[in-house]
Amino acid sequence: MTKPIVLSLGEILWDMLPSGKRAGGAPVNFAYHAMMNGAEGYAASAIGEDALGDELLAEAEKAGIHTVIQRNAWPTSTVEVTLRNGIPEYTIVKGVAWDHIAYTRQLIEVVEQADAICFGTLALRSPESHDTIVELLKHAKPNAMKFFDINLRGDHYSKDLIEELLGLTTVFKINDEELLLLRDMFDIRGTSSEEACRWFLDRFHLDTVILTAGSAFSTIMTKSGETSTVNTPRVEVVDTVGAGDSFSGTFTARTLLGDSLADAHRKAVNTAAYVCTQHGAWPEYPDHMPDYLAQAGK
Repeated sequence: MTKPIVLSLGEILWDMLPSGKRAGGAPVNFAYHAMMNGAEGYAASAIGEDALGDELLAEAEKAGIHTVIQRNAWPTSTVEVTLRNGIPEYTIVKGVAWDHIAYTRQLIEVVEQADAICFGTLALRSPESHDTIVELLKHAKPNAMKFFDINLRGDHYSKDLIEELLGLTTVFKINDEELLLLRDMFDIRGTSSEEACRWFLDRFHLDTVILTAGSAFSTIMTKSGETSTVNTPRVEVVDTVGAGDSFSGTFTARTLLGDSLADAHRKAVNTAAYVCTQHGAWPEYPDHMPDYLAQAGK
């Protein structure tokens, strides 16, 4: 069976963690974990013409991610990450290379081949990258999965941007804190979390909505009415950087490879739990991924 092609559009950067710098960026984290779960992972972004850019490109290639990376005169992105009980807080600098992703024939061609494309709000904070990514999504195959991991950071988003991207989306992923923000933004009152997610599913004609609630649970619901809910297993947390992205990349790859909703969901939960036990967003995988859910009797 030919491997599905999974493409991330958006930021690639150095997470400057207390333990040192580690390669990251939500979309490319997604591509890495999709690759580790059986897909061909591609990352499209931009880095600077600087030493940090050289290192970042080498790190992505060493990890096995296919890169479609532009070089430009803006600096390679770094993000200061502080950890509070393993939970990351981010300080994101503006005016970096991935704010200036150019619309090129090379990017159009890779989008046209992709079976799934991941994007979020952060890389669309600048007019140039916004216009490039929106135009590129118009070149997706009709049946391609368009995975919008909302990934709200600081003030780098707006209601208009979220509505625009939801109009281009087939799979929408949101966490419980982001859902609280969106309830106010879209004036969704007096409903359960599942009903609020169903509102987005229906309002924007989505195929799937994924709600993650950290250490509590995750729920996936589809337009056909199928639902999967899994309680999050308990693990010894080192940090949670990239855990949500690992969930998304695993779920996407396994869905494209034909897993049932329940099976893809379980694998996504186990991968995210494993990532929480490791440093950084791109840990090496063990020969056999632990089945934390089975160990917990779930």
